[in-house]
Amino acid sequence: MKKYQFKTYQIADIGDYLKVFACTAVMAQPIMAMIMGIGQPTHTQDIFGIFYNLVKYTAPAFIFGILYTTIRTNDEQGSFSYQKHMQSNWSNLFVPTIWWMLIYLLGMPWLQQVNYFHNFASLCWQFINGNAAPHLWYNTMMLQFIILMPLFWWLSRYVDHDLKRGIWIAVLTFILYFAWLYFYDYYVFHGIHEHDWYLLDRIFISFFIYGVYGVLAWQLRSYYNQLVTKYWWLIVFLFTVCFIWTNIELQKFGHPINFNNAPYYKPSMTLYCLAVIALVSAFCLHQVKKKSQTSLKVFHFLATYAYRAYLSNVFWNQLVWRGLNMQYHATFHPFLTFFGTWLLTWILSFTSAYFLHVWWLKTKNLVQH
Repeated sequence: MKKYQFKTYQIADIGDYLKVFACTAVMAQPIMAMIMGIGQPTHTQDIFGIFYNLVKYTAPAFIFGILYTTIRTNDEQGSFSYQKHMQSNWSNLFVPTIWWMLIYLLGMPWLQQVNYFHNFASLCWQFINGNAAPHLWYNTMMLQFIILMPLFWWLSRYVDHDLKRGIWIAVLTFILYFAWLYFYDYYVFHGIHEHDWYLLDRIFISFFIYGVYGVLAWQLRSYYNQLVTKYWWLIVFLFTVCFIWTNIELQKFGHPINFNNAPYYKPSMTLYCLAVIALVSAFCLHQVKKKSQTSLKVFHFLATYAYRAYLSNVFWNQLVWRGLNMQYHATFHPFLTFFGTWLLTWILSFTSAYFLHVWWLKTKNLVQH
């Protein structure tokens, strides 16, 4: 199996495209929650409910993209060094995460979820469990995949390019994951352990299907690439059906619309997320085939800073929301306020991610010399 079908594939890959799409979409979610939090008419709530479901693919797309790119880059090198892997991710992921968690906990304590810290022990617990800000649960979950990477590397070596093995792994993963969804739905989602088992949503098991499928998409890339590009129309149909399905489920809870009733851990949302991942993959492959150099370079550049931009996005949306008195505007122009805040947050998040990264590299060089 050839390493690359097209030369431009070396500029950006499916993982890069997924990270950029996911990062852009995820920034919309807390802004919608703030606008809904001040109270909106039912028809406005319905539209935001639909839009929330539309951008709800973010965490699965991130996980799929991270695993795809990590396995691809190590596969090209022909080996996997856990020490090198952890060293590079320490500076790229862990250090920015630690800094931003401290900024949120100490600088914006009102953003804490579930409980507020009241001593050093509870501060550390908020730090670890991802409750420091509305979006940081994802960091707790994602960093588990980084730590468990040898397991996914082993899986990639086991499957190699064997289609039969790949299908068996895909089917087994699907069955186990849907058994997990049934368990979660019964016990946690409006179940008897809704409040004491809520942290299960950030255990890697709740997203492992996307990690495994990210590995398989690279290992069986000639089959996967052909599947998503040839049958894109079928994926669009699946996307549409699942999108309608998720919205019917959310509407059944009535008003006021509560975004907590649209979790990732449902069959409808799982299939929807997989459809979005496949469509973004097809879009990337289309651009690779066309040799769209500019687009590929832009996506790769943005993907480099996507995680850091994600970390800072709630910080910036809070400054925009409070600094420009967006709460007042959201009462009269909710959609205009939403898109304006979203755009400003996106620009500030990526710009700050870039300049902080440049500053960090210069500081490191000065210290080392």
